[in-house]
Amino acid sequence: MVVELVSFTMIPVAVCDMAAAQCTGKKYTPAHKALKSAIKSGHESVLEHASFTFWILGVSRVTLAQLTRHRLASYSVLSQRYVDMESRNFVIPDSISSEPGLRLKFRQICEESKEFYKLAMDAGVPKEDARYIIPQGIETDLVMTMNARELRHFFALRCCNRAQWEIRKLADEMFSICRNEAPELFTDCGPGCVTGQCKEAHPCGNPRSKDEW
Repeated sequence: MVVELVSFTMIPVAVCDMAAAQCTGKKYTPAHKALKSAIKSGHESVLEHASFTFWILGVSRVTLAQLTRHRLASYSVLSQRYVDMESRNFVIPDSISSEPGLRLKFRQICEESKEFYKLAMDAGVPKEDARYIIPQGIETDLVMTMNARELRHFFALRCCNRAQWEIRKLADEMFSICRNEAPELFTDCGPGCVTGQCKEAHPCGNPRSKDEW
């Protein structure tokens, strides 16, 4: 998995602070007092004025399906209708790769799916139909844009230990990047065990450390 921040709103903190000041009729100041007050009060609509665009490589279609449930975002995804899947790798969960017998069988089935994929296309089947045989574990690449408000929501859900491992790994990497670029917008966000009280109906029992966060 490779995650890169390729573009984001110029001076995102200042833009959101200006929006917060506008709402209350206060003068914008570099101290970001209006923004801090808005975030503390839960008035996060002002964060929608800052957006972040990521280039994400080598995640599975399983993770893609989870990502696109976050509808307040824009996605441009490698198309299986036009791109040949024969050269693409597969994401193998540790729970499978750690068991030699399972890992071998997993790879065997993945390669068999590629063999049928090629056989079908050689027989004249279009890529958009041949792809039906490809497992969800196949890697894909995408460009994704989210505003800061949606990113905070994304981190609250997907940095949680209850989130599926691959999208949690992606969310952790994105959070680290965002916090580095705009700490005033992201330092106080994250899963419930870090920001306050866990809201999960079935808590993980192993909350993330606030000190490490």
